[in-house]
Amino acid sequence: MRTSIRSWTPEGRPDLRLTLGPLGRGPGDPAFRMTPDGAIWRAARTPQGPGTLRITAADGVVRAQAWGDGRDWLLEALPGLLGAGDDPTPFTPRHRVVHEAHRRNPGLRLTRTGLVLESLIPAILEQKVTSDEAYRAWRLLLRRHGEPAPGPATGGPDGGMYVMPAPRQWSLIPSWEWHRAGVDNKRSSTILRAVRVAARMEEAATMDLASATARLTVIPGIGPWTAAETLQRSNGDPDALTVGDLHLPNIIGFALTGALRTDDAAMCALLAPYEGQRHRAARLILLSGRVPPRRAPRFSPRDISRI
Repeated sequence: MRTSIRSWTPEGRPDLRLTLGPLGRGPGDPAFRMTPDGAIWRAARTPQGPGTLRITAADGVVRAQAWGDGRDWLLEALPGLLGAGDDPTPFTPRHRVVHEAHRRNPGLRLTRTGLVLESLIPAILEQKVTSDEAYRAWRLLLRRHGEPAPGPATGGPDGGMYVMPAPRQWSLIPSWEWHRAGVDNKRSSTILRAVRVAARMEEAATMDLASATARLTVIPGIGPWTAAETLQRSNGDPDALTVGDLHLPNIIGFALTGALRTDDAAMCALLAPYEGQRHRAARLILLSGRVPPRRAPRFSPRDISRI
C-alpha cells in the first residue's frame, strides 16, 4: 500500500485533540481514533477516493502520513483540518467564564474538513435521539456497509477503521439494515434524499454560512440544527451556532447567568455580543465545564431495532 508523508509547521501550536475532537462520533467510531501515543487517525472518503490519515505533533511540527487513493487530497487539506484558515484574533471574550476558557485553551482551532456528507450523515443520525443511539447506528452502518480503511488501520482486535459508504452505497442499504441499526424511516429517508444530490451537498463546503445553510436545508428533513452541526465541521465556520438543541441553551444560560432554564431565543440574545464568532464562544463555554445540575432522570433510549 503506497503512503505519502507531509510535515507542516503551523502558526502557534494547535491542540490536536481539541481541534479534531468534534470529528469523532463517540467511542469506537470506525472512522476516527485517538491512540495512546498521541496520534490521531482519520478515515475519509475524499473526492479522489478513500484515504487514511495519521497525525502527530511534536516541538511545534505536525507530521502526517496518509494511505489510499485519497492520501494526497488528505495531506493537501491538512492545514485547513488543523485550523489554518481559522482566525481567532477577532474574538473578544465578553464574559468571565468565556475569558477563562479562552485563556486555558490557547490551542483550540476550528477544524475544516472540506467534506460535507461525512458530517451531514452522522448529524442526521443524531436527530431526536440520544448520542449513544446515534453513535451505535454510525458504527453499525460503517462496519457493515463501509469499506476497510486503507493502510495499517485495517483489522486488529477492534475490527479496524472503516471509510464511510459512497453515496450510491448509502442508497443501496435495504430498509431492514436501517432498522437493525436503530434508524427510523424519517432519518433514513433524509439521508437517502441527501446522497441522491451528493455533489450539490458537497458544494456547500465552499460557500458562506448563509448560502451553505440554504443549500443544506433545501432537503426535507434537514433543518438549522443539522446544518449547523455539519457546517461547524465541514466549513469550520466560527458563527455556525447550533439552535434547536435539547441541552445547549441550558448550558449557555447557566454558564453566563446562572439560570437553570434557557430557550433558543434567550441563548441567541446572550451570544449576540459574539456575532460572527458564536460557535467559537459556545465551544469555549462547553470547555469551561460549567453545566446546570441534573434535575431529571437520564433519558432511556428506545431501541427500535427490537421492534
